Amino acid sequence: MHAAPTQNGTPFQYSEAARAEVLGLMKNYPEGRGKSAILRALHIAQEENHGWLSVAAMDEVAATLGITPIEVYEVASFYSMFNLQPVGKYVLEFCHTGPCAIEGAERIIEYTKLKLGIGKNQITPDGMFTIKQVECLGACGYAPMMQVGEFYHEHLTENKIDQFIEDCRAGKIDKGTWKMH
Repeated sequence: MHAAPTQNGTPFQYSEAARAEVLGLMKNYPEGRGKSAILRALHIAQEENHGWLSVAAMDEVAATLGITPIEVYEVASFYSMFNLQPVGKYVLEFCHTGPCAIEGAERIIEYTKLKLGIGKNQITPDGMFTIKQVECLGACGYAPMMQVGEFYHEHLTENKIDQFIEDCRAGKIDKGTWKMH
C-alpha cells in the first residue's frame, strides 16, 4: 500500500495492526460488501491521525476497503463523530437542538467559547480544546449537555464547565477518564 499525502503534505497510512483490524472486519461481511466496515475503518483512521480525517486518511480507508474515495467522503462528512479538520485533545461536542436549547445550551456554548477564547470548530492555542456544535446526542432529559470522547456531561452550568477545563489543564482528565465527577 502507498501512503497518500495529507492536505499539509504529510502522508497517512494505517499501522500494520490497524490495517489487520480493518481487513479482519471486512471478513465479517459477504464478499463484495467490505464497505460495510466503513464506520469502524474511519474511526480507526481518525484515531491514528491525531483525531481527524485528512483527505489522505480517507483515501487510505477507500483503498483498504476497495471502494471509491467519494464513498468515504460522503460517510465521513455526514456524521458529526468524524472530524474533517485538526482538533484539540478534548473535543467538546455540545448538543444545540431544541430540548438542549430550551434548557440553556446556547448560553453554555457561548460561555465556553468566551472562556476558551475560540469559536466553533477552532482549536485553543495550546492545542487542548475544540468546540463543536452537534445535532441531538440523545440525552434530552439531561440538558444542557456535551459529549467528550465516550462520556456525556449533563446538566451543564458555568461552574461545571470551569471545573472541567481546569481539570483538563491540570492533567486530571485523560482519554480514559474524561468523565466529570
